[in-house]
Amino acid sequence: MYRIFTVLTMFSLMIFASCSAPSSDTAESGEQTAQEAHDHDHDHDHDHGDVAEDEGDGKHFGETITEEGAVSFGDMLASMEGVDSMDFKVVGEVNEVCQAKGCWMTIAPGVEGGEEMVVQFKDYGFFVPKDIAGRQVVIEGYAYRAVTPIEDLKHYAEDAGKSQEEIDAITEPKEELKFLASGVILLDPQQ
Repeated sequence: MYRIFTVLTMFSLMIFASCSAPSSDTAESGEQTAQEAHDHDHDHDHDHGDVAEDEGDGKHFGETITEEGAVSFGDMLASMEGVDSMDFKVVGEVNEVCQAKGCWMTIAPGVEGGEEMVVQFKDYGFFVPKDIAGRQVVIEGYAYRAVTPIEDLKHYAEDAGKSQEEIDAITEPKEELKFLASGVILLDPQQ
């Protein structure tokens, strides 16, 4: 069964890779952008290449977005039931950030035992500060489900500063909820 799933996934990737880039205001463009994020998963290296870090203004990163219309992470999850992908503006708590460069983060599950969401940044064009775990953010972009290969899971664990024992314990690919963000707002700490 796993072999069939892997072959189907590879076939889907080849189809996406052969498509030309669709217009940015269609649902198909979100799928293409999600594919580009998946491609980045495989090209991700520890020095993060020659990509210039965009620090934003310390509050906004990537495209400038507003808080207006943002839904809670829990509401987003409810809307995603039975749906593979969807555009969203979401508010949530940062759980972890890539400690190598700030090139990804995770959003904490809203409830005990809930699902965490991996957030990557559109076109690998911006990063977030590495010290924002526990802070609230608003992210706008495209939520989707994807299977993350073992190699990438180990790489993310390394980026997050996990121990070698924790990295070695990763032995299965994982279906994850992912989010390709075009913009991020770092909300002020709650007093």
